[in-house]
Amino acid sequence: MDPVLALAIFVLGLAFGSFLNVCIYRLPRDLSVVSPRSACPHCKRPIAFYDNVPIVSWIILRGRCRHCHAPISLRYLFVELLTGGLFVGTYAYFGFTLATLKYCVFGFLLLGLIFTDAETKLLPDKLTLPGLLLGILFSLLVPVHDVASQYLPGVLNLPFSAEISTRLLSLLDSLLGAALGSSFIYGAGAAYLRWRGTEGMGFGDVKLMAMVGAFLGVKLTIFTIFAASLAGSLFGLAAVFIVWVKRTRRFARQLANLKSAHRELPALSPRARAWQSAQMVYRHYQMPFGVFLGSMALLALFIGNPILHWYGGLW
Repeated sequence: MDPVLALAIFVLGLAFGSFLNVCIYRLPRDLSVVSPRSACPHCKRPIAFYDNVPIVSWIILRGRCRHCHAPISLRYLFVELLTGGLFVGTYAYFGFTLATLKYCVFGFLLLGLIFTDAETKLLPDKLTLPGLLLGILFSLLVPVHDVASQYLPGVLNLPFSAEISTRLLSLLDSLLGAALGSSFIYGAGAAYLRWRGTEGMGFGDVKLMAMVGAFLGVKLTIFTIFAASLAGSLFGLAAVFIVWVKRTRRFARQLANLKSAHRELPALSPRARAWQSAQMVYRHYQMPFGVFLGSMALLALFIGNPILHWYGGLW
């Protein structure tokens, strides 16, 4: 890895991360990401170019607006660093190739969707739909090498040269991945709606997984779905446990106060009341599942195939 080139790619990633922060703030609000120029959301004063330098400006300003001194979210710094690190990591993994360009674009879109979903529980079409199209187009330039490429060449007997056949099979892999990812999430959402009578998956998740499938193909799409389901389940269990512990302590203090005041005590113990409360919180909490889908798609990009190879070796 050329250190000078790696530094240039990191700086480029910081610039894209700065633009990504604009997208994360404006796209859910149906605002243009081109104009007007960036301004403080509190005092509405335009941000000067010297206060808009990635990382450096945030540190110099100590995370506050120069004019009104309102706090600037740590997310701005975090997204810039993550984007720069992701660009360099992609370059280190794939080298100075078209694959690096493809997966830098993929990572850029995923980071935008992850943070937008975390903040607003929305997955903007202006990121997912262009991402789906780009994933399909990139499959013609950077072969996906997935199910169709491995199992269908001898069956299809394409009347083209080896290079053209490879690109067509890669395109088929991309289309199959997009169809599988979107249909799986749509089916899971429909089943949840019929079972619980409330929406469990939005169409944003469906479009996100179509984009992921177009970039990664069938195998890594399956890996992404199951890894995200596992991560989301663990997060949900951890959230219920934390709420239960906090509510148990609160109800225990309330019970102690009632005892000291010689008032009527509740029928349920603090733990039982806390468990009921935790269940209600979890039942009505809208989990941003796109965060887990996007995060696991990034994980699949770098270590999905080694994990699948290791898992296959167990059998």
